[in-house]
Amino acid sequence: MSGPLAGKTMFISGASRGIGLAIALRAAKDGANIALIAKTAEPHPKLEGTVYTAAAEIEAAGGKALPIVGDIRDEQSVTDAVARTVETFGGIDICVNNASAINLSGTLEMEMKRYDLIQSINTRGTFVVSRACLPHLIESDNAHILTLSPPINLNPAWFKGHGAYTVSKYGMSLLALAFAGEFAEQGVASNALWPKTLVATAAVQNLLGGDAAMAKSRRPEVYADAAYAIFCRNSRECTGNTYLCEDVLAEEGITDLTPYSYAGADADLGRDLYVDSETL
Repeated sequence: MSGPLAGKTMFISGASRGIGLAIALRAAKDGANIALIAKTAEPHPKLEGTVYTAAAEIEAAGGKALPIVGDIRDEQSVTDAVARTVETFGGIDICVNNASAINLSGTLEMEMKRYDLIQSINTRGTFVVSRACLPHLIESDNAHILTLSPPINLNPAWFKGHGAYTVSKYGMSLLALAFAGEFAEQGVASNALWPKTLVATAAVQNLLGGDAAMAKSRRPEVYADAAYAIFCRNSRECTGNTYLCEDVLAEEGITDLTPYSYAGADADLGRDLYVDSETL
């Protein structure tokens, strides 16, 4: 296999399925090495895929996979996973903060254990994973941290009804910007990436409206192709951004997005959270 990411090593959280797996598979087509840390070791009754089935798909796509069962909330678990990755592949070039928990409950309905869960996975987990990877990213000649989180949109509408979740996702984006500033001189890029539309994942199916919401979604490949484009850019020139997937693709000359539609070219797409009046 050959391509811009051939021989590069990606460390990605939560890539057993959905967007994370799509990002890993796109890199695998170039012949990249993929270390994936996820909690799903055994099949889940409501969720497709495990860390091992994802690894098999990565290998079939042309990459090399290192499946690791671990919890990004646990610092030692992440530290050990990063050490295994470096021992296996020799370093880390790309860190993808994909793992995320969603809970759109309002303030009075949000149990504190659920609040703590989404904060610990989303914001804390992003910090733990990035921090563990950074010493190795600094050694890469084109290092990227990519965090799957939205632009900071202070429209009050996005705080109404699900403030706890908004704080956790904006926290991820703020960390992405913080890493960009702190590690610019070392050549480590850090960006956030978010879609304009719903993306067809288990979260959309199970939590955001079932089949009706899926029909208004784009396929995970819209995220994967945008992420791939970012990874191929010069890390010293492409950093400190909160990108929307469709804008990244447009910069790459991809303006016909109908092939990404989950339900066909004529589907009525649904706008994702934190995106206001963007053209879909």
